[in-house]
Amino acid sequence: MSADARSQIWYEDFIPGTVLTSAPRLITVADIDDYARLTGEDHPVHMDEAFARSAGFDGRITHGLFNLALIEGLKAAIGGFERSVVASLGWTDIRFSAPLYPGESVVLRLELVERRRTKRPGRGLATERGILIKADGTEVVRGDHLVLLLDRPEDIPA
Repeated sequence: MSADARSQIWYEDFIPGTVLTSAPRLITVADIDDYARLTGEDHPVHMDEAFARSAGFDGRITHGLFNLALIEGLKAAIGGFERSVVASLGWTDIRFSAPLYPGESVVLRLELVERRRTKRPGRGLATERGILIKADGTEVVRGDHLVLLLDRPEDIPA
């Protein structure tokens, strides 16, 4: 049995009301450039400083979907779901609340919302709410994520 398997948040450990917080992550211009290169989404509000300012922003902003994806990356950095979550079943109630700029730091606030058993034994459905928050407390994006979560294997003690 690996230490990784023992440190997972299995279905039995997914307690609604629990809140997990990530370490801070600094946003860089390279993040914006890399996301644009990988996705092909190169709208000038993300890529052109002058255009972004003329559009009412303080400069280039991150892509909204980068911010949403960052929720998953920061969740991975928290740990605990690498072996227990086996599928992402969708996102709901996504809200983009504020722009995010290079040079700003964010953290993930991950709220464990609800869980329920499936018809198939050994697993359940769980909803986690991810909220990306700037250092000053401003919410950037939030969304509810439905995942398929395994039960703790019998050979792993509680």
